[in-house]
Amino acid sequence: MTTGELSLLLAASKSWPLHQMDVKNAFLHGDLKEEVYITFPGGMSTLSPNTVCKLKRSLYGLKQVPRVWFEKFRFTLLGFSFNQSQYDPSLFLQRTPKGIVVLLVYVDDIVVIGSDQDVISRIKQILNSTFHMKELGHLNYFLGLEVHYHPEVNVKYRRHEGELLDDPTQYWKLVGSLIYVTITRPNISYVVHTVSKFMQSPRHFHFSAVQRIIKYLLGTSGHGLFFPGNSSLQLQADSDADWAGCPDTRRSTTGWCMFLRNAPISRKCKDTVSKSSTEAEYRAMSAACSEITWLRGLLTELGVSQAQPLHYILITLVPYRLQQIQFTMNGRNTLRSTIILSEKHMIVGSSLYHMSPQLFK
Repeated sequence: MTTGELSLLLAASKSWPLHQMDVKNAFLHGDLKEEVYITFPGGMSTLSPNTVCKLKRSLYGLKQVPRVWFEKFRFTLLGFSFNQSQYDPSLFLQRTPKGIVVLLVYVDDIVVIGSDQDVISRIKQILNSTFHMKELGHLNYFLGLEVHYHPEVNVKYRRHEGELLDDPTQYWKLVGSLIYVTITRPNISYVVHTVSKFMQSPRHFHFSAVQRIIKYLLGTSGHGLFFPGNSSLQLQADSDADWAGCPDTRRSTTGWCMFLRNAPISRKCKDTVSKSSTEAEYRAMSAACSEITWLRGLLTELGVSQAQPLHYILITLVPYRLQQIQFTMNGRNTLRSTIILSEKHMIVGSSLYHMSPQLFK
């Protein structure tokens, strides 16, 4: 989903049109590499009760069908000079003299963006001649995201101590749906993260909290992620940790959020067991460094260079505490600090630390 949001933001920033296509009966296009036999369908007469059919093409219901379909689609794109991303296998790119073409596929849904409209037209023709395609025009809906075109692109999602719940099924369904909604409504991430902690044994007041979240969403159905056009594509990051903040388990909550200028493209929070605030902050810092490394590689593949000095990212990354800085620099190994040495080595060994060591002094 991060790749999808990043592609939409890139298209909005550079005013690229968004094209959407759908593959009809996608799984029937795969080429089987193994010999697969099936019994005769009901109602067909056979000469022998032991007679079976040998499949020449893939068929819905086979466990290998998704893999062989994607391999066929991948082989077709590679034959048209596309390169598969090293950071997301569902992303394909082609650089041309006029710019770049980006193709994102999810099962049978395809989104194509880019600056070279001639290449986009040709790839559409090739896909139409190779598979049974349906041209859906401009992108309106993709993976739960509704795309609305205004002066800028606005992506949003729309969908019209107590007693234990007798049947928690409804609670599970609602919380699961709310987790999906947080993709485009990050402002409810914290409360959804909180109610999801009680999935094992939800109570009536937990269910009331879920209902209140839903009422809020109904009253703010027009809200969502906003991807402004012609905006800077400078990567920024924030991370934080709430040490032993849970009143029930005293677990720490760590989290991070990644931005391209002011547009959020990736975020996550996680509960951890930490013996000190330093450990909690290090866990958040380590997770954020991993995500930054992955995003910088993906942005480089998409032709978005990060020209701004990296220390600006680090300044917004973590509010460094003196004990964290000292621990990073001198690496004093005590029994209490051993548990976070792996996080420390990950940060010190990352390119972020080596490109901006002055921030750790």
